[in-house]
Amino acid sequence: MKRLVAAAALAGWTGLVIQQYLIFYSRWESGASLLGGLINFFSFFTVLTNTLAAVVLSYAWVDRDSAAKRFFLEPKVSSGVAVSIVVVSLAYNLLLRHLWQPEGFQFIADELLHDVMPVLFFIYWWRCVPKGNLQLKHVAGWVIYPLVYFGYVLLRGDLLGQYQYPFIDVGTLGYPQVFVNAGGILVGFLLIALAVVGLDRFLKPPQI
Repeated sequence: MKRLVAAAALAGWTGLVIQQYLIFYSRWESGASLLGGLINFFSFFTVLTNTLAAVVLSYAWVDRDSAAKRFFLEPKVSSGVAVSIVVVSLAYNLLLRHLWQPEGFQFIADELLHDVMPVLFFIYWWRCVPKGNLQLKHVAGWVIYPLVYFGYVLLRGDLLGQYQYPFIDVGTLGYPQVFVNAGGILVGFLLIALAVVGLDRFLKPPQI
C-alpha cells in the first residue's frame, strides 16, 4: 500500500501544480496580478480539498513522526477529507462537467483533481484508515468546512463580482436560488458523511 499512497500523493500534487501553472500563465498573459491568481487558486473548493487530500497522503507516506502528521492521520480528520473529496467528484460530474470541454494540460489537471484523486483517496481511506472510530458527532465537525467555504465565496463574490462556481453565482441566479443550490449540495454532503460513518462501523474489526 505504501506505493499506492505515494502514487496517490504524487497524482494530487501534480494536478494542483498543473492547475496553478495554468492560472498563473493565463494571468501573466493578460497582465493580471499573480498574487491575485494565487488567491483565486485557493478560492476553489476543489483545490482546497485536493490540497488537504495530498497533505494526508504525503504524511501517510513519510515515516517521520510529527504533531501535524498525527493530526492529519487521525481517522476523524482523514475521514472528513474523504467525504469532502467525494463531494468534489460528484458535484463536478453532475453539475459542471457538461459546461466545458478542457483540453491539453487543463484536461489532465481536471481529471486528476475531479476523478483520479477522489478514487485514490477513497481507496486509501478504505484500506489504510483505522476503522471503528467515527461517531455521528464527527459529521457536525466535517460540515463546518463547506459552510465556512460557502460564506467565504459569497463574501468574495459580493466584493469582487466573481463567483467560483456557476451554481452559486448570485449575480446570475439571485440569493434564493443560490441558497437552494447550496442546500442541495449540503444535503448530499451530509448523506455521504453518514454513509462514511456507516462504512466505518461496518468495516470495524471484530472484537475478540
